[in-house]
Amino acid sequence: MSITNKSILLAAIGLGTLVSRVNAQSLPAVETQKANSEYKPAFAGQTRIGAIQTKTKLSVNVINHQLKSPWALRCLPDGRFLITEKGGSMRILKADGSFDKDIEGLPAIAVGGQGGLLDVNFDSSFAKNRTLFWTYSEQVEGGFQLAVAKGKLSADDSKLENVQVIYHAKPAYNGHLQFGSRVVFDKQGNLFVSTGEHGADDIRMKAQDLGAAVGKVVHITRDGKAVPGGPFADKSGVLPEIYAYGLRNPEGMTTNPVTGELWEAEFGPRGGDEINIIHAGKNYGWPVVTYGIEYSGKKVGDGIQQKEGVTQPIYYWDPSISPCGITFYTGNLIPEWKNNLFVGALGGSHIARLVIKNNKVVAEERLLKDKNERWRSLVTGKDGALYGVTDNGNLYRIGK
Repeated sequence: MSITNKSILLAAIGLGTLVSRVNAQSLPAVETQKANSEYKPAFAGQTRIGAIQTKTKLSVNVINHQLKSPWALRCLPDGRFLITEKGGSMRILKADGSFDKDIEGLPAIAVGGQGGLLDVNFDSSFAKNRTLFWTYSEQVEGGFQLAVAKGKLSADDSKLENVQVIYHAKPAYNGHLQFGSRVVFDKQGNLFVSTGEHGADDIRMKAQDLGAAVGKVVHITRDGKAVPGGPFADKSGVLPEIYAYGLRNPEGMTTNPVTGELWEAEFGPRGGDEINIIHAGKNYGWPVVTYGIEYSGKKVGDGIQQKEGVTQPIYYWDPSISPCGITFYTGNLIPEWKNNLFVGALGGSHIARLVIKNNKVVAEERLLKDKNERWRSLVTGKDGALYGVTDNGNLYRIGK
């Protein structure tokens, strides 16, 4: 290569780099609205991270628009979709989004407010035992509580057999708010279940109470017993199934496919929505430590954001986006999304894409804001597309 050609090439590379930097810097900040408080993050990048933009030209299609308040979305091993509807229906959809089966045999469900039929997940050995686990709100003496049940899906996919309620998140509360909840399996086939603290002033402190199952992640066996060797095993007055505590309303939970760690998303009040990495025995602060404020505008408690012994969220939002279902993208259809965390936003009416590096959020994108939808649950499909259900009853395919 001649000196002249080499100089031209280097100049072009330099110009390309400069253009790339200018384009990146010209993107608007990912959050432009004023925060609800003047609280300061514990570390750089904990909130209001810089923007990123998907380069792949996306194809966005509604493949079913007849769902009724869908809550959970799972992709079965054969590529079909398993869906719960908050009103008490569990359904299977074909891979193209068309209806396949309605599943009967669910126990009595207390539907109202934020309660109803909630999450569902298939056993890690589903191909052999055809067992499903699901969560729902039930009415008992004293009010309402979250329950975890299991049952065997019949050979024709039409009903649940041998249904058993294996766990109750006590105490019950006379209110219909903030039940959580998501069901995630560990490598041994045990269950992690997230529970909400019911959202009222007179019960929220139970999130800090190790004798109560609300505002927690519990770790239970397929039979609903505490997994042996938990962080609070054999301690007097403590529920041995508690894995982590100090949560508000954790409606998002999934496993990081790279690290195997448990990730969780939860609602703050006004601000303070969080993404956490859940570790055994850790306290995540609510309602003592939070980046949110009361809906009235007052401080929550003493207005503390950092405290010794309390684990910080790796990311938080203020104003709130109301994060619900979360999933790591594991497909190959859109390579630039690989291992990014996708967060369904209810109040924010978008899907948040979080780019993760070394367990830190390094960039955020807000997708499909033009759809004005409340995104309830997300999953990577067998075809590598991202699928999501919304409160309006739509099932979306997001791919190319």
